[in-house]
Amino acid sequence: MASFLSDLVQYQGLFQMIPVLGIGGTFQIGFQISTVTYMSQHVKAFINETWLERYGYPIHRDNLLFLWSFIVSINGIGGLLGSSGSRYLTVKYGKRKCLLCNNLLMIAAAFIMGCSKIARSFEMILIGRFMSGISAGLCVPLHHQYVGEISPKKLRGFANSTASFFWSLGKAVGQIVGQRELLGSQSLWPILMASCGVPALVQLVTLPFFPESPPYLLMQKGDQEGCKKAIRQLWGEGHHQAEIDDIMKEKATMKNTKILSVLELIKEPSFRWQLCMLATVTATVQLCGINAIYFYTFEVLQAAGFDERMIYYMSLSVGLSELLATVVCSSIIERMGRKTLISGGYWIMSLLLAGITVTLSLQDWYFWMPYCSLCFIILFVVVFGVGPAGATVSIRVEIFKLSCRPPAFVISAALNWVGVFVIGTAFPFIVERLKQFCFLIFMVVLFTSGIIIYLFLPETKGKSIMEITEEFDRLNFKKKHVPATPNHATEDYTFCTRL
Repeated sequence: MASFLSDLVQYQGLFQMIPVLGIGGTFQIGFQISTVTYMSQHVKAFINETWLERYGYPIHRDNLLFLWSFIVSINGIGGLLGSSGSRYLTVKYGKRKCLLCNNLLMIAAAFIMGCSKIARSFEMILIGRFMSGISAGLCVPLHHQYVGEISPKKLRGFANSTASFFWSLGKAVGQIVGQRELLGSQSLWPILMASCGVPALVQLVTLPFFPESPPYLLMQKGDQEGCKKAIRQLWGEGHHQAEIDDIMKEKATMKNTKILSVLELIKEPSFRWQLCMLATVTATVQLCGINAIYFYTFEVLQAAGFDERMIYYMSLSVGLSELLATVVCSSIIERMGRKTLISGGYWIMSLLLAGITVTLSLQDWYFWMPYCSLCFIILFVVVFGVGPAGATVSIRVEIFKLSCRPPAFVISAALNWVGVFVIGTAFPFIVERLKQFCFLIFMVVLFTSGIIIYLFLPETKGKSIMEITEEFDRLNFKKKHVPATPNHATEDYTFCTRL
């Protein structure tokens, strides 16, 4: 505790910047995910009313289900487009400028969605969700990279795990304001839908007071004075020579290296296993069942036999449980390590999904069985929050050098948003066909991914980017000659000693 308070004083600039990035970053994404659940019934009713006004007859049930699933999933299409452009924009303009401009897009999307009921146009909801998806697609990789790059090595795991904390905080806040007593009513749901612009406005106002990341300023812009100023603002006036040396060593290896494109990164043999691990953890986050539960919490709890009036409060308990779990993750990630949290978390989650399937199958046998289903769902999100949620974010940042981090995050975000679209579109139909057995699909994915992570992912806790790269080289090249890391950064160390 004393050590943490000491770090809080010394790195006060960093601890001030993390909430600014989180509120305008993963917080608003989590907020949108959870509020979708509370708008489900109201938006469906609005679509039906609008359809009846236009055509004189109510919309067919299957068409309504399709339109609603498309409203949920079109956010993923926008996210895919936004993430595809994140590499180019990051390299050209830097992360801070991109985030500031991105906030304007989110505010515009919120305004369009908020006016949909007045305009009697459910198409405006589709447009707004698509625009907010583009904004989210840009925001998430920028947020993750930014937090990872502004953090010293000893706080890197903690700082990276805050992304999952703000994600869960956004879900919890969305669930609270989405209650029928607040903004989740038939008359106020457009305000709930438009409220996703508030976090973007907060970041738009506060982010200009903070610097660009030190590695970006030094390695891509060659701005030594700007780098020194950013380090002092974020890390204080203390001795940071070890972290600075790591930046300089990475800079030395990049002297004749440009920022790779997505295609160049895929073709590069020295990053083959890094990409495999990235694809595994990213795909598993989407196919583990967590987003399916959040997108359709109402339907899942309804299938468990709970009264409709109680479901809203029960889903709130699910979100609050994950929020508390991410706090635990932030405190243990530097002690337990990323590999243990991810692989162990996957296996426990797969067992809990088996429990959810069994309890949903037996809900008509015993009156207390639905409560067992709720307990398993809560435990599932708790394990996800404690383990894979924060550790996955940290892994994405730590296994790639700066030269290939932007395209790596494009690949990760593309896989992520494709998963959002597929799950958002397909899950209601899967539930209708397979009922409670739909969770067995996610169980198989979790168990398989846990084995892959356990066997092939090196532990990254407390290691520099160069040390992690050397461990991956043993997998990438095996018996072949491992390329030596260039060691010609002496001329740059003069700059380091003057900090």
